[in-house]
Amino acid sequence: MILCKLADACQYAAIHPGLAAGFDFLRRPDIAELEDGRHGVDGDRLFAIITRGTARGVAESPLEFHRRYIDIQYVVGGQDVIGWLPTTDCRQLRSDYVGESDLGFYLDPPATWLPVPAQSLAVFFPEDAHAPLGGSGLVHKVVVKVAVDWNRTYLEADACR
Repeated sequence: MILCKLADACQYAAIHPGLAAGFDFLRRPDIAELEDGRHGVDGDRLFAIITRGTARGVAESPLEFHRRYIDIQYVVGGQDVIGWLPTTDCRQLRSDYVGESDLGFYLDPPATWLPVPAQSLAVFFPEDAHAPLGGSGLVHKVVVKVAVDWNRTYLEADACR
């Protein structure tokens, strides 16, 4: 898990080949004006989901996990509070992992809640269960999805699991 300002994100670009492209997308001068919904960047390897809405609060923010994608969760406006727990510490499945949506949930409580202010981001790898929107108030977010298996197609990556 990484927590930093977007202005400082370049130091983490070498960790994975898709992170640099994800950070570049977030630096678009029109990022705040983009419509809610999915925005294609590089097919299934890299895409963004933009949302504006009210945070759910800690009690209504379950831990989620992904296997095929790294999440770059960037706060454009407002403040998010995101829970975190390593998946190796998760013991109670809330729902099975669904490969088609690359999503599963745990019942375990997060070990840590991280405030993520505007112009900041958190990067969650498959080893990081996370619970977004744990705060209160309005939050404008961009979640960039970066394929873990960057050099494989979507279907090939799924077949390896």
